[in-house]
Amino acid sequence: MFIAYAAAGILLALALSASATLTFTRNEAITVSMSKVGVPDSWLPRLASLKAAGAVGLLVGLAVPLIGSAAAGGVVLYFIGAIVAHVRAKDFEIAAPAILALLAAAALVLRVMSA
Repeated sequence: MFIAYAAAGILLALALSASATLTFTRNEAITVSMSKVGVPDSWLPRLASLKAAGAVGLLVGLAVPLIGSAAAGGVVLYFIGAIVAHVRAKDFEIAAPAILALLAAAALVLRVMSA
């Protein structure tokens, strides 16, 4: 189970790192998507920091199971919030947050089972 967590956690950490970088640099695709769902520009640094913290937590979770579980759980909640925001704004482009939420849920289950 640990190898499966390591694979899922590292893959998710890479995706979160890329997303955080694009959000920090205010990539046009990210800012357009977030503005469609009503996210103020002032929230972008905070949201990017949450993604970066999730990525770091998943990697630290390779050595410290509790940190990995907490990080994966936080990432699940983050992307459930993203899905809810998209649905409330009647923007049904939710494939990316749904896939990341599922990957985070898988990482959470795998980390708990391998601890």
